[in-house]
Amino acid sequence: MALKLGDYKTEVHNDWCPGCGDFGIVNAIQMSLAEMQIPRHKAAIFSGIGCSGKTSHFINVNGVHTLHGRVLTFAQGAKLTNPDLTVIAVGGDGDGLGIGAGHFVAAGRRNLDMTYIIFNNGVYGLTKGQASPTLKLGEKTKSLPSPNTNYNVNPIGLAITSGFTFVARSYAYDVRHLKDTIIAAVKHKGLSFIDVLQPCPTYNDINTRDWYAGFDEVTKMTTPRIYKLEETGYNPVVHYDEESELNQKLTQALVRSLEWDAKIPIGVFYKNEIISQYEKRITDKIPNYLENSPSAQTISTNGKPSTDLSEILDSLSV
Repeated sequence: MALKLGDYKTEVHNDWCPGCGDFGIVNAIQMSLAEMQIPRHKAAIFSGIGCSGKTSHFINVNGVHTLHGRVLTFAQGAKLTNPDLTVIAVGGDGDGLGIGAGHFVAAGRRNLDMTYIIFNNGVYGLTKGQASPTLKLGEKTKSLPSPNTNYNVNPIGLAITSGFTFVARSYAYDVRHLKDTIIAAVKHKGLSFIDVLQPCPTYNDINTRDWYAGFDEVTKMTTPRIYKLEETGYNPVVHYDEESELNQKLTQALVRSLEWDAKIPIGVFYKNEIISQYEKRITDKIPNYLENSPSAQTISTNGKPSTDLSEILDSLSV
């Protein structure tokens, strides 16, 4: 029997602020899982700390609400243990690009076949609106006593230079575009990253829904800031294992990632399936890894350990 959208929803009460972009992101994830018909027992959502951390409570698949900045470590561990699992990690920009920045870079070097979605609103919403790593230098949101004194992180640029092989951006209020982007990310063979621009109606009074829409209070005219890369003929795909093409695709993605304010691109910035997945690198060392992964093994018999993980643990040691 085909799974319906409602099958991926839980009965857990959602207490996010009215108008929060988180609603659109959760809806898009649920829609993506339903469209791909991924069995609920074969999918897992890992969430970090903050408003976005509640995501794993609202999606009716396996869910783990993890520690601050550590969502990628938990998610990667699950994927390594069970390669057949569809793993989606989610977290806020503060969670993933502040305390979790080291894990973000390390994950890019591995290129595991999973997806990481950042809810990017420029503030720490759950702790009352402090500046997050993505808030621009000099900007002052409503809860800051003075303008932000730190330069902002470029999530797209950081993901590309860290080694993520699928890098995209979408917008929380364009749920259909976000849903399609998530599907493309999950189907990608390698580590995918989606930076989701997400207005915080409570604490970020700069990057509001009207701001993204380009609404001018004086003229009452609207000139949308957001545009879609796929509608401009932009090609993010690395087709050949050649340094010249790789450099060209990386450069164009980095250049586009710097566009902001007047025009903000969403869509897939970079896609490379030529770089080997981490699972392939492990299989080169342990040929039966995929057929005999840790999750497929019997870990105890009559209360006594019956699995020897020494070989795989030795292969992962640094």
